[in-house]
Amino acid sequence: LAFCRGRIVRVPKGPLIRVVGTEVAIPCSVSDYDGPSEQNFDWEFSRESDFVRIVSTWDSAFTSEEYQKRVGRGDIRLRRSSNDAVELVIRNIQPADQGRYKCSTPSTDATVQGNYDAEVQVKVISDGLSVSGSKGRSSMPLRLSEGDSFRLRCSAITTSPEHAHLHVTWQIKSGSAWQDILSLTHEGKFQPGAGYEEQYRNGDIRLDTGANDTYRLSVSQASSADGGAYRCLVSEWVRGADGSWQRIQEKSVEIASVSIQRTDVVISTSNVSVTERDSLDLTCNITTDRSGIFQAEVMWYFSASPDDTLSDAQLLLSMDHDSVVSDSTLISLSHVDRNSYRLLVRDVDVEDSGYYFCEAAIWVPLHNGSWHKVVERTSAPVSVVVTALEPDYDVFLNVSKTPKFSDDPTELNCRITNAQDTEANLRFTVSWYYRQRLRSDDVVTDELLAMMDADWTLQTGDRSRERVQNGEIIFSKKSVDTFSLRIQWTSESDRGDYFCVISAWSRHRNNSWVKNKDVTSAPVSIFWATQDYTLTVEAVKLKPFFVAGHTFEMTCKVSSKNIKTPRYSVLITAEKPLSDQSNPNGTTRIISLNQDSVVRLEDWTDQTRVDGVVLEKVQENEFRYRMYQTQISDAGLYRCVVTAWSPGGGGMWREAVNGLSNPIQIDFQTSGPVFNVSVHSDSPTIYQGEVADLLCIITMEGMALEPDDMSFDVTWFAVRSFALDREPILLASLDRRGIVTQSRRNGSSDISLERISPLEFRLRVHGCEDHDFGNHYCVVIPWVRSATGVWQREPDIRAKPIFLSVKMDVLNAFKYPLLIGIGLATVIGLLSCLIGYCSSHWCCKKEVQETRRERRRLMSMEMD
Repeated sequence: LAFCRGRIVRVPKGPLIRVVGTEVAIPCSVSDYDGPSEQNFDWEFSRESDFVRIVSTWDSAFTSEEYQKRVGRGDIRLRRSSNDAVELVIRNIQPADQGRYKCSTPSTDATVQGNYDAEVQVKVISDGLSVSGSKGRSSMPLRLSEGDSFRLRCSAITTSPEHAHLHVTWQIKSGSAWQDILSLTHEGKFQPGAGYEEQYRNGDIRLDTGANDTYRLSVSQASSADGGAYRCLVSEWVRGADGSWQRIQEKSVEIASVSIQRTDVVISTSNVSVTERDSLDLTCNITTDRSGIFQAEVMWYFSASPDDTLSDAQLLLSMDHDSVVSDSTLISLSHVDRNSYRLLVRDVDVEDSGYYFCEAAIWVPLHNGSWHKVVERTSAPVSVVVTALEPDYDVFLNVSKTPKFSDDPTELNCRITNAQDTEANLRFTVSWYYRQRLRSDDVVTDELLAMMDADWTLQTGDRSRERVQNGEIIFSKKSVDTFSLRIQWTSESDRGDYFCVISAWSRHRNNSWVKNKDVTSAPVSIFWATQDYTLTVEAVKLKPFFVAGHTFEMTCKVSSKNIKTPRYSVLITAEKPLSDQSNPNGTTRIISLNQDSVVRLEDWTDQTRVDGVVLEKVQENEFRYRMYQTQISDAGLYRCVVTAWSPGGGGMWREAVNGLSNPIQIDFQTSGPVFNVSVHSDSPTIYQGEVADLLCIITMEGMALEPDDMSFDVTWFAVRSFALDREPILLASLDRRGIVTQSRRNGSSDISLERISPLEFRLRVHGCEDHDFGNHYCVVIPWVRSATGVWQREPDIRAKPIFLSVKMDVLNAFKYPLLIGIGLATVIGLLSCLIGYCSSHWCCKKEVQETRRERRRLMSMEMD
């Protein structure tokens, strides 16, 4: 393909048929060339044999003498369409221009390859196309009304010697440019113009052919867009040598100038403002110059927004073209004159405010007696504002019952006074609000206590909802003009400012209620002077000296001021030393007694000493706490937390003030033994499947004890990380009674915990897996029997963790697979040898007889 590539010059395939007097453009292009992108072209002409030079793109002296005048006048010129294409344009072609035209390109290639010129035959025929309007008139004026129909005629004929087809197009000019309406193409197809597809499908525009080569355009239901100048554009087409259609000439004639009188629908009144209960009067006017018989259909619409469409608007009333009006009670539609229609709305309401518009349609009679709608218009919306009749009244708020102390009742009355212009369709409701009083200038928002709907349904606010349900706050309507708020038991949180809002509601025609007006009362203050509550708590230890195993006893004496008939609830707490690991938070809630003398164990978790703590009420303001068989772990600071309660409303108790007593310390002075714990393992690094042995070793310093006088609770934990940054996992525990408890495990490994000596405990992990790695440690709780025979619990001791590493035994993991593989390979090899041996001896054996070779000595070269 590279060797066959060369310059190619192309012109249209001839002959080119053109009409005398028209403009001819013959294109010429070049491709597959070397050199600069912009190529030059030379044109020559021949009637019979020799070519005459016409024009060139690069040589101004190329034109021959007989064409210099025409080229100079511009009748013949070159028009470049791109760097590699030009057109030879001949204006007003004549029969003498019929012949062969040659386009050539000067070579810019490195080697001469391809063709450098091309020829085309041009045939010039006479003009046989004639186009005329109706009855020979070039243009006639037409004045129509919107919705009318009209027809336009055009005559076109050709006497061309060639087999030519006509392309007829009807066009309209409403501005500065002509626009296609409908065409009958040279191939016999109808083609609507842009924007006329819908009218063509509906049959509103048609193009018909008639006798004497006439073409008729029919337009039905003309609109204002159909006004303008109409012309008939006819082009003549012939089929070229390559089979394609070529347009050889085009003529047009203006047929008519059509003007359409627009039908407008307007409402005579602009924006309207009426008062409630008055009448609304609107008139819809139809503007048209139609003089014949017609009827109007009118529909009135209402919408809340001026942008709503007809589908979103509400149809109020309608009158069809037979003057039949739809039924309505308060709305009427009347025919004032031929083109005016009146809408009357009686007894308007506030909800009638909005936008009103009317839609009108013109109907004309047909020949068969039926009616046909020719035009439809909608007016611009008119804004209507209905002013409500607001009642005139005042609101007065007074306090009928003022509290002097806490829990006293409070009652407020909100009264309507000086009411004027009230009617039967008016209703009053109330809303109650509370505003907290602050000593500073901070802005405080109003809190809703309750509000009443138009149907007198009460809705409570967040502040008062629970108290209203409990009956502590009561909202009521004492009379037609008085609303009441009653607080049964007023608390200090109720002190502040109160005000009420009276709302007036009016009933509309659809029995719905709409709020017209709100009037707010002046606030009233609910306040009484109070003294701060005081509470003093004193704790006293009854036995100043005692030892472990004895009973600890202390009393809490309470005194209060400014609290009416108080009751007390007591909570005993203990603050353990920071070294006590059983409670890292420091403070423990032991036992409590509420204001109704009900005792409850709080965080006391020693199941062996459930009855070891007692809290009782000695007097109204004195409480006693006892703890039997005290342990060394009970050392710490003990306090009484007392809460004073005063009686509230409805038999409920209200918290008044809290108090904290002085601390009472329990400190055991002992010279007993000191225990230490450590974890040891002979093999901290093991392989999977082996047994890991971990020893928890207890050492004792100081006073020596018999094995029967000491016992231990041992618990093993594991942290599955290197840096102890995760929560410990319980593995197993062994209490001092010898009962072993194990946690649930997910893997296949197992654990065992045993006591191998009085001070040594061994944890074994059988069949270790990779998830058994981590830091392991034990926590020991020593128990020592005192001289009185009471077991005392010592503080918890935690050993330093040891890291257990689990590795995989590669040799053992691959030993059995390797042995199995070698065995199978040996068996398969021996079997293959056996099969080959048997096949060669019994299945494929063939006897071959060798020919006896004659042995001769080689002959020497000299003898040869």
